[in-house]
Amino acid sequence: MMTRLHLHLLSDSTGETLENIAKAALAQYDDVETVRHFWPMVRTEAHLERILQEIAQNPGLVVFTLVNPSTRRILESRCAALGLPAVAPLDPVNDALSAMLGQQAKARPGRQHVLDAAYFARVDAIQWTIAHDDGIAWEEWEEADIVLAGVSRSSKTPTSIYLANRGYKTANIPIVVESPPPAALYSLRNPLVVGLTTSADRLIQIRRNRLLSLNQMPDTAYVEEEAVLKEIAFARRLFADNGWPVIDVTRRSIEETAAAVVSLVNQRKAES
Repeated sequence: MMTRLHLHLLSDSTGETLENIAKAALAQYDDVETVRHFWPMVRTEAHLERILQEIAQNPGLVVFTLVNPSTRRILESRCAALGLPAVAPLDPVNDALSAMLGQQAKARPGRQHVLDAAYFARVDAIQWTIAHDDGIAWEEWEEADIVLAGVSRSSKTPTSIYLANRGYKTANIPIVVESPPPAALYSLRNPLVVGLTTSADRLIQIRRNRLLSLNQMPDTAYVEEEAVLKEIAFARRLFADNGWPVIDVTRRSIEETAAAVVSLVNQRKAES
């Protein structure tokens, strides 16, 4: 039986650390339908008050990384009044570090996201990736770390952006039966080319939803089963003929697909 859980994540910064902690913890449990309420940049009591109203309407587990003592006290006391657990996952680590180092942590929101070289590398990767989406500027693909190839709506763009946020310059190219990709794709030396594939049923559903969102009729060859199967088979033959690693995204989230791509990148580095 599926258990439904409202999970409220509150951060006084971007919330990236908190999201990673939550994902790692939730991966240990089966049959849980999680409704995530993500609240980044919580730095004022007025903002917190609005969030508390939402928490009261959708009670669940509250996990937070707030360093301001006043907002922390308000959150903890209100959650206690509602009978809800409020967990600060970084507290035990900070307490241990404080004891070992003999100093108190600097209570500055977002201190871990200082503007260091890695930050600017990520910004550069994001800008590069956006400028090379959907086959654009293929002449510059040799500058990429990764090139993702796959049929339309196989999660190439969101996966590329996610990888860019991890510092990887990522280009992507749609595989279209009637319009083969540029010849440059087959002679790349630096970037790792990865094929993304998926099941026909999932692809048809995603494409239908896309057409409906654009107020277009979902009865074209774009969603016709025989045509979709032909597309997928064409792409898989292309991947096999060129010896590119392939990831099936049918049952993978964007994060899981990106993690699989990064694993392939690391494997390639280890072998070189």
